[in-house]
Order: sequence, then structure tokens, then C-alpha cells
Amino acid sequence: MGERLSTELRVTAHLRHCMALGIPVYVVRRGSVAGTVLLRIVMQGQGCRLFNQICDMEGNLGWMGLYEGAVVEEIRADLYIQKATKTDPDIWVIEIEDAGGQNPFEGKIF
Repeated sequence: MGERLSTELRVTAHLRHCMALGIPVYVVRRGSVAGTVLLRIVMQGQGCRLFNQICDMEGNLGWMGLYEGAVVEEIRADLYIQKATKTDPDIWVIEIEDAGGQNPFEGKIF
């Protein structure tokens, strides 16, 4: 397992990728250099999906769908994010808008 890129560098790359594809993306909360990422995918008028960045046993980054990947009400997602940021002040929160709820960030989805 080699050296891992900083979260800030990985987030910046993801943001540029989304912008190049015309996907609205926002940094809602900047975390620490090595913080994990919580991704909120807003599906206008339908709710949203939440994904937490995880690392597998081989050190590969991926995404775990919270609430089993289901679409949840935005208020429920907001409450989860509030709790997560209180528990882990190093966490990054990124929000994208995608009507289909697709995760454009690289990495396996668990």
C-alpha cells in the first residue's frame, strides 16, 4: 500500500471532474487534511442519498451507501450530517445535485 493522497487533493479532483461533467457540486464543510468524506446526493424533489467514504482491507477507497443506499428525506440526511460532524470534526461534507441519485465519484460502492 503506497502513500495516500490528502483528502483535500482528492476532493479537489472530484470537484473538477463534476464541474467538467456539468454536475452541480458544493463543499458544504471542509474537514481536515486526512478527514473522510460524506457525500450527499440531492435528487430535486425526491429526497437525497448519503454515502460515506470507506477504506477496504487492501487500502482502496470506496463508498458505503447509508440507509442501505435508499433515498431519504432531506431533513433526515441533515440530521445525520449534523450528528456525524459533531462526532467527527475532521469530516468533509460534499453535496452534488443529480436527479438520478448517481454517485459520480470514483471508487467501489458497498
